[in-house]
Amino acid sequence: MRSHLRLYRGDEEVATIPEPTMTVTLGEISDILADAVLSRRAWLNDFRQDQVQISPDLYEVLTTYWRLKPGA
Repeated sequence: MRSHLRLYRGDEEVATIPEPTMTVTLGEISDILADAVLSRRAWLNDFRQDQVQISPDLYEVLTTYWRLKPGA
């Protein structure tokens, strides 16, 4: 029986392993992020498009805070 060779063109879907997720409290990261924002750390831009999951009640508080924030 003759073996058949397949040409790989790179356009086929490749199975990917999802990245593991980390669970942390807001308290664990809030001071670090606040300092990084105030210090204008460049690495923050690397993660600007990353999505994070937050609880619905935290989302409500954050959006209400943003709407009520006094103008400059």
